[in-house]
Amino acid sequence: MMATVDFRTDPAVSEKWKTRFAFFEQFGAPSTQTYKDELKKLPFKEKLLINTNLFAFFFGVIYMAIIGLWKKALVVLGMAVAINVVLYILHVPAPISRGVGFGFAALCGLCTNYALYLKKVKGQDGWNLFEGMRW
Repeated sequence: MMATVDFRTDPAVSEKWKTRFAFFEQFGAPSTQTYKDELKKLPFKEKLLINTNLFAFFFGVIYMAIIGLWKKALVVLGMAVAINVVLYILHVPAPISRGVGFGFAALCGLCTNYALYLKKVKGQDGWNLFEGMRW
């Protein structure tokens, strides 16, 4: 098991990440009913802060690798390459391929916050991209 951080007192953890980590600590994984109920009570801007990572959405696996989620970044990259090869072989139209790319961007944006919480706070750094997620 890897070393964890006490996000409440660590000066290296930004306020934005402290807010996210505190929410996950108090209400659990995104797959739990408590998390879903409490997230609904938040204003839109806070929901976006907790639930989505815009850097991960726009920069994908590069951002995930930079913040230390390289295992999960490799999983996303492998999935994207495999699916794009299949789409290429099947001669799928470009708009559908772009839609799949958007889907991978959304996947990165939705999974990154909780994945970093698991790594930094809980010490869990596995390959499962969907650990604790809603689907």
